[in-house]
Amino acid sequence: MTGATADLDVIDELMSDHREVTSLLDRIDTTTDPADKRELADIAITELVRHAVAEEMYVYPAMRENLPDGEEVVKHDTEEHKELERTMKALEGVEATDPRFEQLVGELRRELQHHVEEEESEQFPKFRQRVPHDERVQLREKVEKAKKLAPTRPHPNAPKSPLFHKVVGPGVGLVDRVRDKLTGRA
Repeated sequence: MTGATADLDVIDELMSDHREVTSLLDRIDTTTDPADKRELADIAITELVRHAVAEEMYVYPAMRENLPDGEEVVKHDTEEHKELERTMKALEGVEATDPRFEQLVGELRRELQHHVEEEESEQFPKFRQRVPHDERVQLREKVEKAKKLAPTRPHPNAPKSPLFHKVVGPGVGLVDRVRDKLTGRA
């Protein structure tokens, strides 16, 4: 890892994830091939699920502990993750040629934009003020590792607790990656 990369913290990582998924969703609008649209949606879903699981495992407990309104913030964000997962689950089951596909992509984009705006304008600045840089760097490293083992498909009815994600998540992630391989999902 280079010096510049080693200095990045968990907020940098999460904001990069936000940009990546937003870009993928935007590319769906400029693509005419249904297979490309489906692939872009699947990649966006995978990345967003991995991001959310890692965030729930490591960032939310730190937010709960370090932000004055941490409990309320985490509860609110967890509910937004559930909404995003329900939308992703619906999108996962719709062909790109179905008119609902574009509707669900738009819904996912709006939900994500709302969630990202709250995190980046309110929660992340407070987090950076209250959590030392070296701890934020360690959290980034944990988040990076967690994303590698996390599920790749939405599971909106699964518990959203760090313990569940740490104990059951890697197994669910393995099953998801096998399903992805068998179905040819990107």
